[in-house]
Amino acid sequence: MSTVKEQLQSVIADNNIVLFMKGDPHQPQCGFSARVVDILKEYQIEFSYMDILQDPEVRATLPSVSDWPTFPQLFVKGELVGGCDIITEMHQANELKEILGD
Repeated sequence: MSTVKEQLQSVIADNNIVLFMKGDPHQPQCGFSARVVDILKEYQIEFSYMDILQDPEVRATLPSVSDWPTFPQLFVKGELVGGCDIITEMHQANELKEILGD
């Protein structure tokens, strides 16, 4: 039986782009998650997501996996890109496109 930490590492490794967020892309449950979803939709790319509100263990464990304390968290190709502020800044600077498009 795998641990929550192992399951999270597997989700991160198995998905090209994955967003750990509050709610889902159709109904975000916080403004920060909604902002990141809106940015990702602008790029018209497919991305996976995990609603951290559905599982308290995921919400409690992910920060120790990513070494990042807040949500949402965006991973691209197994690497943490960041949360809402970083994603917004990278989007405005046209840096996010390169990371998502590689």
